[in-house]
Amino acid sequence: MNELTTELQRRRTFAIISHPDAGKTTLTEKLLLFGGAIHVAGAVKSNKIRKTATSDWMEIEKQRGISVATSVMGFDYEDYKINILDTPGHQDFAEDTYRTLTAVDSVIIVVDIAKGVEAQTRKLMEVCRMRKTPVMIFVNKMDRDGIDPFDLLDELEQELRIHVRPLSWPIEMGIKFKGVYNIYEKKLDLYTPSKQIITESVQFKDLSSPELERYIGEKEAEKLRTDLDLIEGVYPAFDAETYLQGDLAPVFFGSALNNFGVKELLDCFVRIAPSPRPVQAEERMVVPEDPFSGFVFKIHANMDPNHRSCIAFLKICSGRFDRNVNYKHVRFEKMMKFTSATAFMAQKKETVDEAFAGDIIGLPDTGNFKIGDTITAGEILHFKGLPSFSPEMFKYIENADPLKSKQLNKGVDQLMGEGVAQLFINQYTGRKIIGTVGQLQFEVIQYRLLHEYGAQCKWESLNLYKACWIESDSAEALDNFKKRKYQYMAVDKEGRDVFLADSAYVLQMAQQDFKDIRFHFSSEFS
Repeated sequence: MNELTTELQRRRTFAIISHPDAGKTTLTEKLLLFGGAIHVAGAVKSNKIRKTATSDWMEIEKQRGISVATSVMGFDYEDYKINILDTPGHQDFAEDTYRTLTAVDSVIIVVDIAKGVEAQTRKLMEVCRMRKTPVMIFVNKMDRDGIDPFDLLDELEQELRIHVRPLSWPIEMGIKFKGVYNIYEKKLDLYTPSKQIITESVQFKDLSSPELERYIGEKEAEKLRTDLDLIEGVYPAFDAETYLQGDLAPVFFGSALNNFGVKELLDCFVRIAPSPRPVQAEERMVVPEDPFSGFVFKIHANMDPNHRSCIAFLKICSGRFDRNVNYKHVRFEKMMKFTSATAFMAQKKETVDEAFAGDIIGLPDTGNFKIGDTITAGEILHFKGLPSFSPEMFKYIENADPLKSKQLNKGVDQLMGEGVAQLFINQYTGRKIIGTVGQLQFEVIQYRLLHEYGAQCKWESLNLYKACWIESDSAEALDNFKKRKYQYMAVDKEGRDVFLADSAYVLQMAQQDFKDIRFHFSSEFS
């Protein structure tokens, strides 16, 4: 087996997704702990504790106790190279999460036992279903009271529209929580509250043995046997192939905060989760063994505020990346050499000499990249599926400090390049409009402009219904539309024509009156 094949087979690149507050960042921390990538798990919630979660490194995230940007963490576990992408749970940042899902080979969904399936989880599952991404489910917070596990399994099947198969099973919950039976490895894992480690793990192949009563008590042993019989009767045996096709989700139970059930999830995950998979480009299907290729799925300004640097996150789709080798920037049609590509451990970066399909590397960006760009060994390829959605909220952005207009312009330009919000320039007034999918993004932009660029902005309300990208086969029809609607016309960051409709009625009338114009609600149209 050659080096490339060996490296590909040991890679596991996945995203952790959930509704806010289900325990996603805590789970990420504990996985990193097992991988030896960090030595102390950070308190995600507490603002008092200086050691905040590794993946929530932006200042505003530490203050709020939520994740607002996707972070990438790579580490080795056993013989595997694991790349975790921790995504923002907050719906205002869903677009960042949707794009991240194009860069992973599988997904772990975190569900809170007390709350069950929530709206954000449902939405993200739709993206996984569309892309046929294999999904595993971790039911978190078993040390609290919540939904009956069987009822939860039914809810997962109905709400996420996927077949499920428990691979571990809880013994009680809340204050009576005794642990889980690991169906996948046929072991009993016993839970001791508030301890940082699993105190006891017992091989237990024969559940009819009276030994079980000794460990968990008579009533619990009887219930566990009945539950497991029911599981075997109701759910088909676990089939790894069905999981890999995206049709079956294995389910694990535990408590990430108490470090319980996480290792079982990780051990099963590394064995059954897919290594890098083929990726569809516009030109052809790209398989991981092909020569080097990759695409930019995210850009982050100021990962190191001292250096004002932008980093482009590149997902390697095929082959091997080497430092100081010339690669083709497809959009520019020119060769570029990357001397300081980096691997990530949240904010910490280290220079990499080589990376393989499945890995995510950071390329220093001095304005060369935008989301969706492709880098290859020479072939012309375009990877699909990196949309920008039509924003739902709009505000004029104004400079609050006339002496800092240069800093404001630079800040707006770089932050919009990240794709967290969109910039439109009104053709009639020349004013800059920021469009987002939620209010929180405006706060984050304002905060980052001030703290990262020293620029103060103020917002002015703007009542808009939708931003629509427009195109037409007839230059005359397009010109006519733009003349008739010039007060509502804007251009986006790429200079594309955008129609700003201030009500559903105005948009409907425009669609009726101008039959030659096509209206798009995401910027990815071919």
